[in-house]
Amino acid sequence: MPELPEVETIRRGLHSRIIGKTISGAHNYDSPKSFPNATADITQFLQGATVTDVSRRAKVLLIELSTGYTLVTHLKMTGQIIFIAPITSRHSTDSNPVILSVSEESSSTLEDPSVKPQDDTRNVRWGGGHPSDSFMRELPDNTTREHIDFTDGSRLYFNDLRKFGWMKLYPTSEVPNIDFMKKVGPEPLLDDFTGEVLWERLQRRKNTSIKAAILDQTVLAGVGNIYADESLWGARIHPATLVKNVPKASILQLAEEIKAVMNLSIEKGGSTDKNYVNAEGKKGSYLSFARVFRREGEPCPRCGTTIVKTRVAGRGTHLCPTCQTKQ
Repeated sequence: MPELPEVETIRRGLHSRIIGKTISGAHNYDSPKSFPNATADITQFLQGATVTDVSRRAKVLLIELSTGYTLVTHLKMTGQIIFIAPITSRHSTDSNPVILSVSEESSSTLEDPSVKPQDDTRNVRWGGGHPSDSFMRELPDNTTREHIDFTDGSRLYFNDLRKFGWMKLYPTSEVPNIDFMKKVGPEPLLDDFTGEVLWERLQRRKNTSIKAAILDQTVLAGVGNIYADESLWGARIHPATLVKNVPKASILQLAEEIKAVMNLSIEKGGSTDKNYVNAEGKKGSYLSFARVFRREGEPCPRCGTTIVKTRVAGRGTHLCPTCQTKQ
């Protein structure tokens, strides 16, 4: 599943492309779980609506509409968003069409003669999500669950191989009342997220390992395995240390490390951990800058001790046994 920086990267790309566009219609491909919206709601609140904003809460995209409704979107593990537009509707002055690249993991499938690439002489496309040949196929294909038409001729496709993701209309005023939204913790990238906030949130999990606690979305939004390992290394905290045994000064430092590694990841286009690409269809480069994640057997960049991999909170965990001693 994508982590917060990957979703934020897609949000920024989507924001720059669909704000101000008006929706002319939507088409569902026999996937009611992927697009669980009543026909009457689609007609009244989606068709004719103008996109006013694209925001994010944790790993959920929020496409806000002029009708007072929001299209709440979760890509889950294998979801994709692909935008295709006639060249004439592009904001760029570049005269050459842009064709979305695919990740290394899926590039070999493009040799399959059954894959017919989209005509690149008339359309521009971009997108993000689970890498597959759908990025280059003519759409819709067998993974397409929904597409949205805009009045300028562009389209937004929602593809999902395993059908775990979804796009659902909610009244914008009701979005904060969705069960997930009520339970999810503070956003680590916002200015009001501080070490004091993290310390207070962690007190509800005193007898839990610090890694399990920061992976808990009710404690803190959007931190996944990669960024947990990286930030704990930065703060010199052993991932298996119980929250109650972590000094407050270390928690304050941990908050700063979480912000730092996430901002660096966004700058580098995300980590794209094997099965994810960013909003331009390219693999993010954060993992090339990672200090401990997937560095087992390599020297710690801080002290030179060999990095080890173990399991904490049921997840593969990378750490330096010298820099991160268990309390």
